[in-house]
Amino acid sequence: MPFIPHTEPDIAAMLASIGAKNIDALFDEIPAVLRSGKLSAVPEGMNEMQVSRLMHERAAQDVPLLNFIGAGAYEHHIPAAVWEIATRGEFYTAYTPYQAEASQGTLQVLYEYQTMIASLTGMDASNASLYDGASALAEAILMAVRAHKNSRRVLLPATVSPLYRSVARSIVKLQNIELVEIPFNAATGTTDLRALEQHAGSDIAALVIPQPNFFGALEDVDALTAWAHAQGALSIGLVNPLTLAVLKAPGNWGSPLPNPLPQGEGANESLRESNIRGADIAVGDGQPLGAPLSSGGPYFGFMCCKQALVRQMPGRIIGRTVDLDGKPGFTLTLQAREQHIRRAKATSNICSNQGLMVTAATIHMALLGVDGLRRVAAASHANTQALTVQASSIQGVKRLFSAPHFHEVVLHLPKSSAAVLASMAEQGVSGGFDLQPHYPQLGNAILVCATETKTNEDLQRYVAALRHAL
Repeated sequence: MPFIPHTEPDIAAMLASIGAKNIDALFDEIPAVLRSGKLSAVPEGMNEMQVSRLMHERAAQDVPLLNFIGAGAYEHHIPAAVWEIATRGEFYTAYTPYQAEASQGTLQVLYEYQTMIASLTGMDASNASLYDGASALAEAILMAVRAHKNSRRVLLPATVSPLYRSVARSIVKLQNIELVEIPFNAATGTTDLRALEQHAGSDIAALVIPQPNFFGALEDVDALTAWAHAQGALSIGLVNPLTLAVLKAPGNWGSPLPNPLPQGEGANESLRESNIRGADIAVGDGQPLGAPLSSGGPYFGFMCCKQALVRQMPGRIIGRTVDLDGKPGFTLTLQAREQHIRRAKATSNICSNQGLMVTAATIHMALLGVDGLRRVAAASHANTQALTVQASSIQGVKRLFSAPHFHEVVLHLPKSSAAVLASMAEQGVSGGFDLQPHYPQLGNAILVCATETKTNEDLQRYVAALRHAL
């Protein structure tokens, strides 16, 4: 959209209207010593042609790499129709509907989104998005503490993304909430169920359960959910939404459904069979649903919960109703943020959300449908399995953990992981996420991801680059 500045006559007319001599007079209360003066380091302005050329030259400096990095941001195919529709003016410029009922189109999109996300997660209600997955986890922790009322301790497994854990600690640490880290089993790469027993009977507000976890491994979500509820704690599911096309929804965790996931060590079968209420809160990042990899964002966080907790959920909830004539319409059913209610009663200080990304995700899910999402998930899993087998054929390379995994896997290398990844990048391949800075106990380990976008030739190119780097 073009930016049309005010003309000099426009500026003169506005200044005259308010009785100001010039623009500097508008800021005369700022002491001269605090003013920056001229911005000498800022170059002269350019015309449109010059700016276009400069940006093309900058863009050309980016060398496209064959990407095998996941770690929370995933390269999936996005149908062209998704962003052709999302960037239409009706969607592209839509903002928070302050005159909500006059914004029926925006409200309907958000309502459809909530319906889809609630269906994927098996939960009763969804809000209309948060900033990203990391802040959504932090909000879920705050929500759980508010709902529990008796405890401010939350168990946070080390298998949760280190970036998410860092954000969560930053947000909750000044609110006297204690995040207790739970170690993982060195053989399986999943949360150590025996380590949880050290906290049995103690005062716990919630247990965070990642699925898949940061290593791509599948946690024993049934046993973990049942354990949390047996302690009187809430369970927070941290999930990748795409995986829910093939994995059990958080709303069903703990229930004795057919074909359960493989069980972890020390699973308590009596707890597993008796608990059927599922996770209480489900959060994650919606990036796999139509958001491209673009220098780290923007993405969006989603949050769902069971009906009993709905009034503790931050953000907005869109509802469907009828007007005085009986015609269907949409409305802001709940808006428990401080812009709408007293700050003391607000559930969060969230001031906006990623509405455009939510719109794209809604279109993306509508285009793919249930079957399409399943096929994307299945193809991603198959590619990672194939890549793991081929990479493990190289001497010294081995898969590190034994637990079943989804579309990410940890590989251990016989030499410096940083050096190997640097060498692969020189060959045009982004070889994975270096785990050593975050999990030094794993040694030279990398997290590798292959989605449905990868072909057999891509897998072979990865293996050749890895072999050359070693």
